[in-house]
Amino acid sequence: MERKINCKLSTRLLILLCLMGLGAIVSVLLASKELLVMLTIQDIMVFIVPAVVAMAIFYKRPLHVMCLDRAPGWTAIVLVILFYIISLPAMNWLVELNKSMSLPAWMSGIEQAMQRSEEAAAETTARLLDFKSVGMLIACTLVVGFLAGLSEETLFRGAMQRTMQDSRLGTHAAVWITAIIFSAIHMQFYGFIPRMVLGLWLGYLLVWTRSLWAPIIAHTLNNTTVVVMSFLTGRGYIPEGYGDTLGLPSPGVFPWLAVASLIASLAIALWAARHYGVRSC
Repeated sequence: MERKINCKLSTRLLILLCLMGLGAIVSVLLASKELLVMLTIQDIMVFIVPAVVAMAIFYKRPLHVMCLDRAPGWTAIVLVILFYIISLPAMNWLVELNKSMSLPAWMSGIEQAMQRSEEAAAETTARLLDFKSVGMLIACTLVVGFLAGLSEETLFRGAMQRTMQDSRLGTHAAVWITAIIFSAIHMQFYGFIPRMVLGLWLGYLLVWTRSLWAPIIAHTLNNTTVVVMSFLTGRGYIPEGYGDTLGLPSPGVFPWLAVASLIASLAIALWAARHYGVRSC
């Protein structure tokens, strides 16, 4: 695996950032009133294209370095599904804990700005998932479920994390830094911690399986579940917020299910770490 150019990590990240900026400009020029179309353009131009182009500049075999040319295997797929199901109560609990956090009084201005950002994000999500037809379910699943998972993993794990791994930072630092950036870039501060934890899981999936398709599948599963649950809620098949409260205790009750979920999730992650080990594509 030979690099096409030999440059510092900061230079490579700057090139990636500039390509993302150019992609953002193109997205604005191609902006559409249709939200799904706009998201599709954004995913392609801001995430996928910059990631692939940057890695093509840095490496002779970019798809190989990004681990896109390797299938994850059935063990990894089962691992992804099992972890998602078992970790759901713990993640719901973590979401609620993050939401309950408050900043000191002297940072009230920042907290209000964060709340406005959360409200804007929630409004956009509500608009996006406000559908009742099967056709829109399929379209939303393709864009919000699969394409969003593919594009974000291509950029964050395939390009950013892999670039950091090949620097002096090393594997673990690359996974953690990428997870923090992944969470921060969503600009949803009251979901920062659970999204960072998700980023850590996705990052280590790449390290363990040596296939970018493993975190892509995990990311797609997470997003698609939200889309399908919204569809079922809109049709009245399930109550509002069904699944989001799994593992959340009643006031004054110890969160036994969430804690058990957390312990089981950590056990699965430790097993995966021992089974696969830390490897590179």
